[in-house]
Amino acid sequence: MIVNTARFVVSNSDVKKCPQEIRHEFAFIGRSNVGKSSLINMLTGNKGLAQTSSTPGKTLLINHFLINDQWFLVDLPGYGYAQRSRKGRQEILHIIQDYILNRMQMTCLFLLIDGRHKPQKIDLEFMTWLGENSIPFCIVFTKLDKLSSSAAKVATANYCTQLLDMWEELPPVFRTSSVDKRGREQLLDYIEELCKLPLICDE
Repeated sequence: MIVNTARFVVSNSDVKKCPQEIRHEFAFIGRSNVGKSSLINMLTGNKGLAQTSSTPGKTLLINHFLINDQWFLVDLPGYGYAQRSRKGRQEILHIIQDYILNRMQMTCLFLLIDGRHKPQKIDLEFMTWLGENSIPFCIVFTKLDKLSSSAAKVATANYCTQLLDMWEELPPVFRTSSVDKRGREQLLDYIEELCKLPLICDE
């Protein structure tokens, strides 16, 4: 897929106020500081589309971007930011879960994982919740440019092996870097294939 246009449409905290168009939506989520905004900017070829910050946990709303006037890329709030209050974390979690469970247009959720680290409890619990709710998702390893090529392969392979201790099979897995653009073509091609599927939403 070639991304010709990418524009911001709306931000909000209420799934009922999301765009009413019946278009495929592909949502991106991950722990705070996983490199989500940088990955979105890399995928769309627009360095200023999603706001990046050195301060984790800055995305607090559901952000819709219209790509090629055909489908929505959705930037969801990051979860698990420890410096936010317990009430604040619960509010963010409610926004996330409300969108994921009730947004009929969401075709797939891309769960971002920092490929440099071993499986984290919060990510594993989130994956389990997705599985329990039959949410279609993919795993997207990020920041792999910070490892050598061989170390990146070993780290992501070990991560997947550990997941297989809990899952019978893995969801689709992508290995990416917003710096050297690895994984960009594979992710966009996957989205392009999913866009060919019929989208049926309740009125």
